[in-house]
Amino acid sequence: MKTILFIDGRNFLDKISSIFELNGQKEVDFSIYNFKGLIDKVLLGVKIDRMIFYFGKLSKHPATIEKSKILIEKQRLLKTNLQSQGFEVIITGRVRGHIERCFKGHETLTFKEKGVDVKISVDMVTLACDKNLKTAIIGSSDSDLQPAMKELKQRNIERIYLGFENNPNKGLTFTTNRTILIRNSEVISFLNKTLI
Repeated sequence: MKTILFIDGRNFLDKISSIFELNGQKEVDFSIYNFKGLIDKVLLGVKIDRMIFYFGKLSKHPATIEKSKILIEKQRLLKTNLQSQGFEVIITGRVRGHIERCFKGHETLTFKEKGVDVKISVDMVTLACDKNLKTAIIGSSDSDLQPAMKELKQRNIERIYLGFENNPNKGLTFTTNRTILIRNSEVISFLNKTLI
């Protein structure tokens, strides 16, 4: 039985980006970010057997072809960086574009990731049913994972919520055995740090 870290990639990256924005940095180059260093620091003393990042599949959208190409390339570079640091990367679900109307009546094309939380939930429950999971560490602040946490609890699987100090998910805090919060200073300290 294993201890596995399940990270909702987009959710995790958005949290990291928001921390850098609070410190005046607009964009983070995740193709060089030291994710392994951050995880090793905040989960010091926890032996992790597998580390998995999940992302939605990007595809070209007809209204934003050039921007789509840039985002697809950034995802490729991020995937390479994560794999070089020992993470598994699973591309699942999709990123769907749709028109939203703002309160003033303007229409805006927005994109939302669909299916990633479902894949994480299915993987966790499947591993638990197959008796291959001892501890699930959840690197996401998505409340949609709470039903999976309840299922893991019924199967006596230890559940650790890995959140961020600014705005942790209270629901996941209550449905897990333990909460570990990443400090803003820890996030910032691993930008552009070498892996050695």
